[in-house]
Amino acid sequence: MRTTGKAYRNFHRPSTGFLLPDITLSLLLDNLRSAENVGSIFRTANGAGVAHIFCCGTTPTPQHARVRKSSLGAETEVDWSYHPNSHDLAKKLLQENHHLVALESTIDSTSLLDDIHLDRQYKHIIMILGNEISGIDPEVLLLANEVVHIPMAGTKTSLNVAVAAGIALYQLIKTLGPPPHHGENSITIAAISSEDE
Repeated sequence: MRTTGKAYRNFHRPSTGFLLPDITLSLLLDNLRSAENVGSIFRTANGAGVAHIFCCGTTPTPQHARVRKSSLGAETEVDWSYHPNSHDLAKKLLQENHHLVALESTIDSTSLLDDIHLDRQYKHIIMILGNEISGIDPEVLLLANEVVHIPMAGTKTSLNVAVAAGIALYQLIKTLGPPPHHGENSITIAAISSEDE
């Protein structure tokens, strides 16, 4: 019989290595508001093997104490940079032959549970997450090569942005599947999400 309050730990790290060894996953955070959400995204990003986080516009960076508190040290494990304008950055990424996929529910978006046709020739995926209330900047959304959404069965129309980031990242990893042994181009996936806190 276990004594109430006695400390225990069940975690055992499986030996998975990189989930997508030959594909670089990155995130672009477009005008997020909540430092706690950003910290949680850093923690999830570290678990999913994200290489870089682009903090854009009003998005708090790891220089913010509440980001550091909620990320539990993950902000030191994931490279990041700050960019004042997400639209300018997205245009630059397109010019560098990245593939942008927006995570946003629109009239033409595809469910993440459906078949998403991502070209495995690309090497870099950037998922862009949008503002918790208004979602992605419409001008950035127009730059996306495709738009995907997380299906919602209930009355609510969105998930917390940090939760949405975790679902989308791991679904993209599953979709991309085992790494190929060839291909030299790059993919950028811009995941954009309209999230209520």
